[in-house]
Amino acid sequence: MKPRVLIAHASGTNRDHDAAWAIEAAGGDPEIIHINSLRDGDANILDYQMLVLPGGFSYGDDLGAGKLWAVALRHRFGEQLQAFVALGRPVLGICNGFQALVKAGLLPAVGGSNRQQATLTHNLSGRFECRWVELDPNPDSVSFWLENLDSSILCPVAHGEGRFVAPEATLADIEAGHLVAMRYRVPVGTNPYPANPNGSVNNIAGITNPEGNILGLMPHPENHIVPSQHPRRHQSHTNGSGRKLFENGVKYGASV
Repeated sequence: MKPRVLIAHASGTNRDHDAAWAIEAAGGDPEIIHINSLRDGDANILDYQMLVLPGGFSYGDDLGAGKLWAVALRHRFGEQLQAFVALGRPVLGICNGFQALVKAGLLPAVGGSNRQQATLTHNLSGRFECRWVELDPNPDSVSFWLENLDSSILCPVAHGEGRFVAPEATLADIEAGHLVAMRYRVPVGTNPYPANPNGSVNNIAGITNPEGNILGLMPHPENHIVPSQHPRRHQSHTNGSGRKLFENGVKYGASV
């Protein structure tokens, strides 16, 4: 049986079908479900083996990117989510989904805290950034999400509030705990921008929780799972490098 993967839809998310295609290509069985159906009891998060919060502009990003979605996650689905995470099941937040996980306190969750410890705020460039970036997986990460990711990931970003920032103490805990999942690849001796498109501290593009089953990242790996998605697809290195990430999540979801 293919593991069932819940792709949560909130009003304004727009990468649901991209994520579903990536999950299907990775061997999972995706279902896109509006969070109102979860609220009304028509579906239950615990009936699934993996959860994806896709990108977009949930609730028009009123009060800040991902903020209202974070409120819904925390106050409507907090108990289900806590149980889901405690079972070790995979959770993936991409772009707006990452913003929601951070603002709901599910990431980075250092020290066992369930309060918001970091944020994703306006890009240093002062504008919406839509460009391809290169991500280096953290070789010291113990998360299954990064298993056998031996090469960089090429994928696009599309956000106006993607700059990861955290208090110095929290950032130190993130680094010491190897919770950075991947960083924007910035060539040595060059200006970080535009390789780091938003100005994230320490070039952080994505993080995990200490247990490693929750991953959040601003770039969109679901938009490079086959070579033809890359604008320079004629080059041999553009091989759908985001696909492995989804394969890791689906594989682990089938085991828990």
